[in-house]
Amino acid sequence: MTTRLRAATTSLATIALLTLGATLMPTATASAQLGSSGSAGGATDPNDYKCKSTQHERPVVLVHGTNMDWQGTWPVLKTALEGDNYCTFVFNYGGRTVIDKDGKLATEWGTGPIEDSAKELNTFIEKVRSETKSAQVDVVGHSQGGTMTRQYLRFLGGAERHTVHTLAMLAPSTHGSDLDGKFPNEAATKAAGLPVAFQQQTVGSSFLTALNADNKETFPGIEYTVIASNTDKIITPTPPKVPTNPAFLIPAPGTEGSVHNITVQDACNDPGLEISHAGESTAGDPTGMLNHPAPLFLVRKALDPTLAGPVPC
Repeated sequence: MTTRLRAATTSLATIALLTLGATLMPTATASAQLGSSGSAGGATDPNDYKCKSTQHERPVVLVHGTNMDWQGTWPVLKTALEGDNYCTFVFNYGGRTVIDKDGKLATEWGTGPIEDSAKELNTFIEKVRSETKSAQVDVVGHSQGGTMTRQYLRFLGGAERHTVHTLAMLAPSTHGSDLDGKFPNEAATKAAGLPVAFQQQTVGSSFLTALNADNKETFPGIEYTVIASNTDKIITPTPPKVPTNPAFLIPAPGTEGSVHNITVQDACNDPGLEISHAGESTAGDPTGMLNHPAPLFLVRKALDPTLAGPVPC
């Protein structure tokens, strides 16, 4: 089951407001229905584990964000990567079953504790590595998907085992968000009754404090790329309100050369370029991180630094 509570343009702020305005009653945890990885997001696993690329040796794992699913997040990028001859793998994680405003059962993905979601990612990556006989994978994460992958790398042994070669992140919640001023801290989201994953991604949350502690936002041996937007209304506040984009990573000592932070505005040399947190990913104008050609090109470039051509702005 996929969630019936969001359109393709779902974002953290939109869902936060919907959660406040709707009567959502959690029932059982959805991941229990799908096995430990939650890989299918339904009865059928969508992945082709026999996929072999003649150009790219590493499988690419695509990790969606908060209250989204792989089906609504990746139709544009997944198609583009497969056109580049990558083998892509998708899964849904962090699900909880709710009763929506129409009294029907629905699943909200990416809303559970991020620590638990990282365990699901660990299981899924191990499955992909085993099935494809690949020592490493590349990961592309959107929003929470990037941050949750960092939880896996730091606290579940991903960095130590060198299971990830490249981590490309679209608008990750690296240093938290105040959701465009609507929820300034963890206490505010908790008081509003928002799911745990929302609470954990606010500025100064206990989760992010632990994840970013001791100058260990990055680890040796991993190529990191953060692609952010200064017009993002979800990962906020953004420049000029603050000196640097809150999505950006602070490289740990010795990793400076493998950490690449960029905004789409800088990549396009256009400070006024409007790129939203997600955007319409299945129809309409390509105005967001999930379907605008500029951030998608930057993801492809992060996965393959030899990719030629200018950024399509």
